Amino acid sequence: MNDSMIYTQTDTGLNRFFAKIYSLVGMGIGLSALISALMLYVFTDNMIAIMINYPWVYYGAIFAELILVLVASNAARKNTPAALPLFLTYSALNGFTLSFIIVAYTQTTVLQAFLSSATIFFVMALIGVTTKRDLSGMAKALLAGLIGIIAASLINLFIGSGMMSYIISIVSVLIFSGLIAYDNQRIKHVYQATGGNVGDGWAVSMALSLYLDFINLFLNLLRLFGNRR
Repeated sequence: MNDSMIYTQTDTGLNRFFAKIYSLVGMGIGLSALISALMLYVFTDNMIAIMINYPWVYYGAIFAELILVLVASNAARKNTPAALPLFLTYSALNGFTLSFIIVAYTQTTVLQAFLSSATIFFVMALIGVTTKRDLSGMAKALLAGLIGIIAASLINLFIGSGMMSYIISIVSVLIFSGLIAYDNQRIKHVYQATGGNVGDGWAVSMALSLYLDFINLFLNLLRLFGNRR
């Protein structure tokens, strides 16, 4: 009876931890979508002005994103109160830069990419939560592959190969799909390793990882569908 009560309490606590993380992921994606929509449909003239006359604003935002995601990740690991505001600020800034990418594609393509991303995300999340196999070995291979993809992408900036870009997008979809499964399994491991005493910083850290997985999956599917305006 006591063992049954312990297992029930553990499952309940883990479910609450998952719910907290996924509520943060939803907030991040929702905020990014809102900012992108505002840029595309409300501040259209400002967006065009930035693209034509002030491109440094866009590149400056990308640089700020790189700094902000590192700061947010570090704050989350240290469990500081600034972790959540930094995560939301990053999500908003990412929505701003995403709008300059999304504008190049048709609405149908964007919707297809988003729905496909959501479907893959939840399928891989379910696999990560339910599988008995340890995915940490796979994660090391995926991270190594991600480094290779980043290097190949930098090279392709100078080559400009459409075929290479297509291959990079396919491989990236596979990598981020695998990382979604791993990150969901990692949530269980973190909860169990801490005995259920997980701080808010861990929730923000895991939410940031899943947010990045989803956004990168979406961007690569968008490139694969590729129907531009």
